Amino acid sequence: MATIEQRYHEKFPKSLEWYQRGLSLFPHHSEGPGKMGSSFPLAFDHALGPRKWDVDDNEIIDYGMGSGSLIMGHSPPEVAEAIAAQAVRGTIVGGSPMSGPTTHEVRYAEAVKRLLPAAERVQFALSGTEVTYLALRLARAYTGRTKIIKFKDHFHGWHDYVALDSNQSLGGIPKETLDTVIIAPPDIDAVRRILSQENDVAGIIVESHGAHYGSFPLQNPQFLQDLRELTAEHGVVMIMDEVVTGFRLSSGGAQVRWNIEPDLTTMSKVMGGGQPGAAVAGKAQIMDLLAFRGDPDWDSVHRVTHTGTFKALPTTAAAGIATLEAIAAKGINAKADAHAQRLKDGLNGALAKHEVPGHARGLASLVHINIGADCDCDRDLCTMSHDEIHRTAASFEKTRLFRQAMLVNGVDLMGGMGVPTFMVSSAHEDAVVDQTVDAFSQALQDLRAEAAV
Repeated sequence: MATIEQRYHEKFPKSLEWYQRGLSLFPHHSEGPGKMGSSFPLAFDHALGPRKWDVDDNEIIDYGMGSGSLIMGHSPPEVAEAIAAQAVRGTIVGGSPMSGPTTHEVRYAEAVKRLLPAAERVQFALSGTEVTYLALRLARAYTGRTKIIKFKDHFHGWHDYVALDSNQSLGGIPKETLDTVIIAPPDIDAVRRILSQENDVAGIIVESHGAHYGSFPLQNPQFLQDLRELTAEHGVVMIMDEVVTGFRLSSGGAQVRWNIEPDLTTMSKVMGGGQPGAAVAGKAQIMDLLAFRGDPDWDSVHRVTHTGTFKALPTTAAAGIATLEAIAAKGINAKADAHAQRLKDGLNGALAKHEVPGHARGLASLVHINIGADCDCDRDLCTMSHDEIHRTAASFEKTRLFRQAMLVNGVDLMGGMGVPTFMVSSAHEDAVVDQTVDAFSQALQDLRAEAAV
């Protein structure tokens, strides 16, 4: 019988050709060997709803969903139509010295504010990395302090101030920059000790559901509530990173789900509707540090500057407005959450059937799977310690082999530090979920045949 690796090569030969074609063109082609070990990444051609098709015309059920961007699935009609309608009317219409916010940008901000009560002001950008960078600058400018606290393993993009202890290499980052970052364990007593000893902390940034979009979950709402109290007590800016959780853990993200009011929120993914969109939003007195005041000293020296040719592009705004309006009016979150619950139940059933240790768990439309480690949690929030999750997480090689086994059986999903994740959308209807569970069940048998589980 052919191995999983052999079947992978047999099923996706044209993807290998495209991978080899790009090897001399890019320094890190398609995040190739770095993420896929000795194999190659797939080259996808098109997508619709919960599925995508590769260059060999294999039909794959997708749970990567644009790294969690597509809560309505690929190319939902209202979003695709909004982009197409705007594209013929102009893809970029600002850019002159007299240009203010476009009508699209105003409507986009209004759509954000309707779902996010803490968003007194909104500033658009292109990516999650850009908005976490801007949020940290705002925190330093507002407080007059220098240092930032981030949590161990939490990911906030690739820029210098958040790369430390986030499973990223640190090439090219000055030591002086790294020295302004304090790494804290996700433990409120540890944060309390740091704040009692450090008087130069400007802000604390937190992945709202825990490291790697909840693969290593925080015990919320208590943790975020305690963090909100501590930051307020010490005059530190609380930044909730909702790049993944925004408009996904609820229609208003983690903060609405758990009734937390941060000082600043960073968001991207879902709010862009599959287009490059992101934003910082929050309290007016902080956000207004971006505003001109007609004072030459303030405007040219002290103001926080943020510019960008492509922020809030009309096509991005059109996609974002269509997505956020659908979330507000069409029960998108409830549908995605229900599909995720069915998937979670099915995956746990398959693990039990095949007597493979492990469990599927997660909140809302995020489903994480630990293969090889189980606990007595309620299958929503895992109660294993983060050290235990790290210790029992699948190795790089086993994670690669598991993802290959899923792909040869027709399913793609996200990584997550040895804790693979299914990003579920409202398009993953019952029949799709049931097909996914069947594929997972077959993948477990394939892995067992190679003594990998």
